[in-house]
Amino acid sequence: MRTPARIGVAGATGAVGREMLAVLEDRPSLVDSLRPMASAREEERTIPFGGADVPVVPLSRESLAGLDLVLFATGAAVALEFAPLAVEQGAVVVDNSRAFRMEPDVPLVVPEVNPRAAGAHRGIVANPNCSTIQMVLALKPLLDEAGIVRVVASTYQSVSGTGLAAIEELRQQSASVLAGEPAVSEVYPSQIAFNCLPHIDDFDEAGNAREETKMTLETRKILESPELPVTVTCVRVPVFRSHAVALNVQTEDPLSPARAREVLRAFPGLAVVDDPESAAYPTQAAAAGSDATFVGRIRADDSVENGLWMWVVADNLRKGAALNAVQIAELLADEVPA
Repeated sequence: MRTPARIGVAGATGAVGREMLAVLEDRPSLVDSLRPMASAREEERTIPFGGADVPVVPLSRESLAGLDLVLFATGAAVALEFAPLAVEQGAVVVDNSRAFRMEPDVPLVVPEVNPRAAGAHRGIVANPNCSTIQMVLALKPLLDEAGIVRVVASTYQSVSGTGLAAIEELRQQSASVLAGEPAVSEVYPSQIAFNCLPHIDDFDEAGNAREETKMTLETRKILESPELPVTVTCVRVPVFRSHAVALNVQTEDPLSPARAREVLRAFPGLAVVDDPESAAYPTQAAAAGSDATFVGRIRADDSVENGLWMWVVADNLRKGAALNAVQIAELLADEVPA
């Protein structure tokens, strides 16, 4: 029997924080009380929740006291500073940033994929990268059915993954370009309106973007396959919401597209939309606001042995961040054993 928890949301006024509040509002059995937290400049704001206007309080050691669960929708630097303070005062943290994901003693959890990992936490559970979440949801049933030899992924990531300022930049640039005026870029290094940028986060010496490295390492950790060959190219596209992944998978055992559809359709959290002749396939616009991860364009790749192509789409703010974090909170509230 679940006991309602005293829940804090750090970064409650940002894009992901707002989505967390919306997901929590749909789960009244999880929430005993809610404490939205943000930077000091937001402290005079209120947020509607459960039929009341709840005041936003500054994120601090004091505001973290007396909570059972704290969901962090902040950047890594803030999470590194404040998440340990929450744990010190008795809360369990679900962190959406990259701060703790690859720490050996911090579980990295997608509840449909590795729920029991949450039970091994030492105060902090990490929420994976948004594109990683939707990718491993599609990979896990194939791994269980036929094993996986290699994964090649190309992402098409919306601007909401960067935050509210990026959403506004796309709006303003689109209007400027359509009016024949110069597009001003402040959030991104180049124009994003009517353009694609193969540049998400910083590049390393080998030329890999940090986002690509995150997806590779996180996939291996979640699937408990440390040697799994995974290679990724990440691209920012002029879409407001939802990410897409073109996913090429080589399996150990033969797996027909028809059988792949069956195992994907049976897996929790996935919805198969795959009838190209009727123009039925996942799109980013259609996925926006949905809890599901959509899979389509499932077809054989005859260039390699046991190759499959898939097109995987999910709302990056919903399943790719807020929903997954709240699902982890539900696991913690239900006291899943290690």
